[in-house]
Amino acid sequence: MNNERILAINPGSTSTKIAVYEGNKNIFLKTIRHTPEQLQCCRKITDQFSFRKEIILKELKAAGIDLNSIKVVVGRGGLVKPIPSGVYEVNARLIEDLKAGVMGEHASNLGGLIADEIARSLNNAKAYIADPVVVDELQDVARIAGHPLFKRLSIFHALNQKAIARLYARSQNKNYEDLNLVIAHLGGGISVGAHQKGKVIDVNNALDGEGPFSPERSGTLPAGQLATLCFSGQYTLEEVKKMITGNGGYMAYLNTNNAYEVEMAAREGDQKASLIQDALAYQVAKEIGAMATVLKGNVDAIILTGGIAHNTYVVNYIKEMTSFIAPIIVYPGEDEMSALAMNGLMVLRGEGKVGIYE
Repeated sequence: MNNERILAINPGSTSTKIAVYEGNKNIFLKTIRHTPEQLQCCRKITDQFSFRKEIILKELKAAGIDLNSIKVVVGRGGLVKPIPSGVYEVNARLIEDLKAGVMGEHASNLGGLIADEIARSLNNAKAYIADPVVVDELQDVARIAGHPLFKRLSIFHALNQKAIARLYARSQNKNYEDLNLVIAHLGGGISVGAHQKGKVIDVNNALDGEGPFSPERSGTLPAGQLATLCFSGQYTLEEVKKMITGNGGYMAYLNTNNAYEVEMAAREGDQKASLIQDALAYQVAKEIGAMATVLKGNVDAIILTGGIAHNTYVVNYIKEMTSFIAPIIVYPGEDEMSALAMNGLMVLRGEGKVGIYE
C-alpha cells in the first residue's frame, strides 16, 4: 500500500534507527550505530544534523526505497516544552524549540528536524513527532525537588514506555488505563516510570542528573561533591554537563558506552566491568522499588525493556531484588519504531487528532 508508506526516524544517543512501513507492515528496518569517535567532533547535538541525515538517506538509497513514495515522515519527539501525549505536526515553532534545546540537548531533538528536512524534499509528504520525551503527566507532589530554585522535570522514554505498556495490556486482555505498572527502559539512558491507570505520575529525569546511571549518563550524583567540583576551577560548565550526560556512567568508568561490550567483559572475568554492571542493575532495582512506593505497592507488573533488557545477567539481578513486588515481564529492545509508524498511520487514516505545537 504505497499510499500508506511511512518513514520513521529515531535518533538515540548512540544510534539512529530508521524504518519504512506500508500500512502496518514493516518493509525496512535499520539500526545505525555511532561510535564515540564519530560524534566527538560535534560540540552540540544539533551539529550532528547533517551527519545523521546523510547516513539515513544513504541507507534508504542502498535499500532501494523510493523516497517519493513516502507520505509521512515521523520522528521521535525531542526536548521541547512539556506537552500532552500524542502526535504533533512539525511547525516553525517546534523547529525553533528543537534547535534551541529549550528543555536541554538530546539526540531525540534531531528526530523532528531530520523528519522535516526529508519531508520538505519529497513530492507530497508531511513531518510529525509522536510522544516526545517531555510528555508530562506528573502528579504535583512529584514536581517538588527540595528547594524552590529547582523543579523535578518529566523527561523520559515516553514513546517506548507508552507503547510497551499498551502491548502488555493487550496481552492481558486489559486496557492500559486499567493497570498500575512500573516500567524500566534500559538503554543509552535509563528511565523508570510509575504508570497509574494510563498516566506516568512519576519518573526519573533520564537525561541530565536523576535516577540510575546508564551507559553514558551519571544519574543522581552526590550534590555536595558536585557543587565542590563545579567551583574547583578545574572544569568549565560544558565539561561538567558532559560528565553528567555523554561521558558519565559506563563511559566514565570503562571508557565505552557500549553495554554489550561491558556485558562481554564482565563474562570474561573483568572485575571492574562486573562491578560497574552490578552497580547499574542495583540502581535500576532501587528505582523500581521507589516507583512501587509511588503506586503504594499496588503494582500489576514490572516491565523491563530497552536494549540492556537483552542482558540476562542484568535482568536476573533486577529480578532478584524486585520480584517480591510484582510479576516481572521482559520486552527486550524497544517498540519505538512500530509506535512511531502506527502514529503516522493514524495521521494518514485520519484517526485521532493531530496536535498543534504552540
